[in-house]
Amino acid sequence: MYLGVPVKFALAFSIAVAWVVLSVWLSQPWLAELSMHVGFALALLVIVFIAYVPGFMNAFLIGSIAFDRRPIRRALAEYPAICVLVACYNERTNIVDTLRSLAGQDYPGELEVVVIDDGSTDDTLALARAEAGRIERSGLTVRVIALGENGGKARALNRGLSETTQPLVITVDGDSWLRTDALSKIVQRFLSDPPNTVAVAGAVLVRNSRDSWLARAQEWDYFHGIAAVKRMQSMYHGTLVAQGAFSLYTREALNGVGGWPECVGEDIVVSWALLKTGARVGYCEDACLFTNVPVDVKQFARQRQRWSRGLIEAFARHWPLLFKRRLSTLFIWWNLLFLPLDTVYTLAFLPGIVLALFGYYWIAGLMTLLVLPLAAIWNIVIFRVQSRMFKSQDLAVRRNITGFLFYTVGYTMLLQPVCVMGYVAELLKLRKSWGTK
Repeated sequence: MYLGVPVKFALAFSIAVAWVVLSVWLSQPWLAELSMHVGFALALLVIVFIAYVPGFMNAFLIGSIAFDRRPIRRALAEYPAICVLVACYNERTNIVDTLRSLAGQDYPGELEVVVIDDGSTDDTLALARAEAGRIERSGLTVRVIALGENGGKARALNRGLSETTQPLVITVDGDSWLRTDALSKIVQRFLSDPPNTVAVAGAVLVRNSRDSWLARAQEWDYFHGIAAVKRMQSMYHGTLVAQGAFSLYTREALNGVGGWPECVGEDIVVSWALLKTGARVGYCEDACLFTNVPVDVKQFARQRQRWSRGLIEAFARHWPLLFKRRLSTLFIWWNLLFLPLDTVYTLAFLPGIVLALFGYYWIAGLMTLLVLPLAAIWNIVIFRVQSRMFKSQDLAVRRNITGFLFYTVGYTMLLQPVCVMGYVAELLKLRKSWGTK
């Protein structure tokens, strides 16, 4: 039986609210005990962002993924001409692989690849130029543009946009490897989606998961967390981030919002600008690109702080989205709640774990375990969904058990304090950089 998107939204929302009501009822003794030590207001604040809000999010995710049915992605009789913009900075170890994966695409239409070197200080530019000459063929044109000095990813992408004419524009990071059919599938998804779609995010997965314990954990973050959120958001016609690593945009829509804005979170800010026009941003779960993720804590912290700063930039420029009448408005509020969620987790829950080790269960105790069943359920649900997608492409899910254990137990203990540092850095207007390496 077919259920319309508003009905699915209502059902998922009702499930989430029911879980919160149950949580509030069960948590009364916990609230009373914690109030004795820190006061009612502070106790309520802590419990809301440790238990109630995460519980709502997990329950809504489970309901949405359970009801999700991807629209049919149609093969096309004729494929439009597209351009791929590859903005890069100091990617000497990756740019050749990225270009070779683009040269190996099975895309039937005309394809132009434009590499924009943003003032690299290594030999990225020379390598890109040499590889461009080797891979050109019928139907594939490759150009390399050299910018004199580093000016940021947005400037590089806008330069590439200004020097191309194709109606569809795809962005790819310079440290990535695309599956052979990635471009075909993302274009098919765009042309199969509702007519008000102006951008489609591709599926970004981890390529270098064997490089470190942190990379192994991020493999699950991309495979589970990020993929689940994008599936959910696209189901309600409002994917919040068409990420710069791999996304498709219409040239008309990009020109309509002035291209990519000059900021560190250019992809989320331009996505919100597109949503503010009333347009739809979709997600193609089986157009797969594999990217290199940070392998040490320093690189990881720089990347995730940049993402957090981008979220603040998006709210600063597009806060009216909080009051726009559409289903995806829930996710704008959802993102707003990340600020207090991450802050309470860092300043209250982590100290609460330390107190629990000494026998004081005021913050972290038996009641906090209520969120674990939901987290386990949604991990199982999204694993099954993603595994089916992998199987359909003859891919296998790697048995990355140690990475999964850290992802489920300790990953947020690193991630959320790093996000708080990013929020603070943006609020204090500290110096910005788009590189993470």
